[in-house]
Amino acid sequence: MNEFEKSVQCQRNDAVDAGVGFVVSFGFFATIFIMGTVIKLIGS
Repeated sequence: MNEFEKSVQCQRNDAVDAGVGFVVSFGFFATIFIMGTVIKLIGS
């Protein structure tokens, strides 16, 4: 067995971290899309 597998520092579930990363990146790109749409509506 690998020595790093014996002494795990973080016991959190990786699915939670993956979900948070997905939500944060989705929110970032959604914000950019919404800002672009608002600017396009204001300019027209």
